Amino acid sequence: MRIHASKFLAGAALALVTATAAQAQGDAIHLVVPFAPGGAQDVIGRYLGERLGTRMNTPVVIDNKAGAGGVIAADAVAKAKPDGRTLLLATGGAITIAPHLNAKLSYDPRKAFVPVALVADTPMTLAVRAQSPYTSVADLLKDAKANPGKVSYASTGNGTVSHLTGELLAQSAGVQLLHVPYRGAGPAITDLLGGQVAAMVTSSASIEPMVLDKKARVLASFTRERIGALQGAPTMTEAAGLKGLEVPVWVGLLAPAGTPKAVIDKLATELQAVCALPETRERFTALGAAATCGGPAELGKVIADDDKRWEIVIRQGKIQGN
Repeated sequence: MRIHASKFLAGAALALVTATAAQAQGDAIHLVVPFAPGGAQDVIGRYLGERLGTRMNTPVVIDNKAGAGGVIAADAVAKAKPDGRTLLLATGGAITIAPHLNAKLSYDPRKAFVPVALVADTPMTLAVRAQSPYTSVADLLKDAKANPGKVSYASTGNGTVSHLTGELLAQSAGVQLLHVPYRGAGPAITDLLGGQVAAMVTSSASIEPMVLDKKARVLASFTRERIGALQGAPTMTEAAGLKGLEVPVWVGLLAPAGTPKAVIDKLATELQAVCALPETRERFTALGAAATCGGPAELGKVIADDDKRWEIVIRQGKIQGN
């Protein structure tokens, strides 16, 4: 009899654990990250998820759905139930760039999502190798004007924010640069240091280690203010005397359209509280990002400005998607 009772209790306990786990999973917030595990955005997503879960007393599950420049993840969230339980850790790739490169996109970013919170900026830079004859942006642009289509710059891929930021510089300065796309920052930096390309447009996080090792120099950052870790590099506005070259490489959270306003407001409040923590700023800085901490309105404006910027650059540059 005792044996039967112990088996019953063990079975009941197992059933309770299983039911509790299933309930927790069902009640969880799913944060869809459009990148593979390990990258800066993934780390940001996991950090936010952990802190948000603690504040809301709700588990946050990270769903990595990498591929197609974020389109796969964005499509999944666009089709999710609008109950606040599915969020997208969004960047410009799938929201403000893809619509202008892919006429058959399965979702309309302007209608499929509502903004929740702006959390980070991962700023872009223009870099050269340490031995480069270019000591300033002016040097590079002068050479580009004298030799149209001969001065090369590497990007992290065709149609990426890295590529488009380089094209924005070329259009603003009235020069023709030679775009050389790579599959990610790693191989591009290797060729930059090897002298196969003259320059590179990449994130401050990617190039900073090379700057600290004195293997590369940043000629300018596409930011409103100078980035302290880049050893005094000027902003692009300072360096080139051109306006409109402040390019926020934003990270924000979006929810499916139709999510109740009260749910959005609650999520926005908690995310902004997490974003404002000193620990958050320290963690983001270590990743080469800046905590930006805005609500739905701030994120909505950043997306609208970004969308307009890339629409013009892509149209004027006659840039095609892959």
